[in-house]
Amino acid sequence: MGEDVGRQEFTRADRTRYRAKVRRCLDAFERMLREAQFEFDRPLTGLEIELNLVDEHQDPAMRNAEALEAIADPAFQTELGQWNLEINLAPRELDGAGVTAFEDDVRASLNAAEQKAGAVGAHLAMIGILPTLRTEHLGQHALSMNPRYELLNEQILAARGEDLHLAVDGAERLRVTSDTIVPEAACTSTQFHLQVSPEQFPAVWNAAQAIAGVQIAVGANSPFLLGKQLWAETRIALFEQATDTRSEELKAQGVRPRVWFGERWITSIFDLFEENVRYFPALLPIVSDEDPIEVLDQGDTPELAELRLHNGTIYRWNRPVYDVVRDRAHLRVENRVLPAGPTVADTLANGAFYYGLVRMLAEEDRPVWTQMSFSAAEENFHACARDGLDAQVYWPGLGHVPVAELVLRRLLPLAHDGLRAWGVDTAVRERLLGIVERRCAEHRNGSSWQVAAFRRRFDGTSAERHDALRGMLRSYLDHMHTNDPVHTWAID
Repeated sequence: MGEDVGRQEFTRADRTRYRAKVRRCLDAFERMLREAQFEFDRPLTGLEIELNLVDEHQDPAMRNAEALEAIADPAFQTELGQWNLEINLAPRELDGAGVTAFEDDVRASLNAAEQKAGAVGAHLAMIGILPTLRTEHLGQHALSMNPRYELLNEQILAARGEDLHLAVDGAERLRVTSDTIVPEAACTSTQFHLQVSPEQFPAVWNAAQAIAGVQIAVGANSPFLLGKQLWAETRIALFEQATDTRSEELKAQGVRPRVWFGERWITSIFDLFEENVRYFPALLPIVSDEDPIEVLDQGDTPELAELRLHNGTIYRWNRPVYDVVRDRAHLRVENRVLPAGPTVADTLANGAFYYGLVRMLAEEDRPVWTQMSFSAAEENFHACARDGLDAQVYWPGLGHVPVAELVLRRLLPLAHDGLRAWGVDTAVRERLLGIVERRCAEHRNGSSWQVAAFRRRFDGTSAERHDALRGMLRSYLDHMHTNDPVHTWAID
């Protein structure tokens, strides 16, 4: 949904034209796959981080337009909520000290942005869900000013035909109704991109799906929503519900959700785009002038604008991406499962674990996805979102095991091997994967730290719940700026 779209209304004729056009894009994409028209000379990785803005009281700062103007950096852009920003890092290779360069670039950009945004009363927070959000922050007034967000809000609610109902049962219980999609803006994530060839894509996507639950357990950082302690990674439950276009009746009929883990292992990237077209009606039926078949016949690269926009309104946790840069098409896996934060070091540790592990699993002679059902991977995903590092997961050859034990004994060695294969410097590999190791050994990630720091301020005290959450967040932000990994933070 990163494309800019103008304010408009859609007719039945628009939707008919769009359906025909998106299928023509799909035909063109299939032809490009047959003819191997994709760049893969230098596989690159990319990184996006969604951020929250807070004021001096640690409450949401509805000032992203002012903050963006003050920051004046094209790497930053608005997101759905007025308390959100996103930073997009230039793609790069992983070999040598490439991961360190990512870390240095992110820290430099965020430090500069923090200083400039502070001048308009906004401060950056890298956290999965802002714990000081309250229901009064989630109305239509909180939508960012870009017309695409209001349009998306209208189309999702029109497709649903009723208000959104959010229900999460965790350590505590949440029930809330919303007449906008603004609750989705509470979900701030980190997205890792990996450029792959068409031939490699199925194995990399399957591997990413197989480890999605493990990633969440290791990196959980969203235990609070609207003042309630819920899941270790409440973002998963919230995002699945906040953009759900289905009524209760459609859910009962088995209609697929737009926030989707999927339902099967794949053998081609085409499987995913074809499912998107076959299962999901258009939310934004905007038709361009390009005829993708004619463009291919002329020897040029089509933009496939309709297919890309449609793909951007279906929220797979591992999303297929078709993109065109300098008139050359390429394919990426966009890994979307992780929250933002707690620190840049923690974020890059999560990235190192993902990139190393997914490479080795994708290259195994007997891949893990041939030894486990897709439903087992999905069950792992939700178990880890609920329970974090306390989750039990299924893994081939081991059965059901504690997820921290699985990471320490089986997956971290594979991640080390994968980073070696990428050519990552030894010192970088050991430092970043060492962060993951200590989190698992000490059962301490962002989520568990937040809960412990909140409970210290709230349980057995006279403090109001919201004040305890503010105090926890204030301490969190102090630690965040040190860039010391979260497993080293004191419960202060």
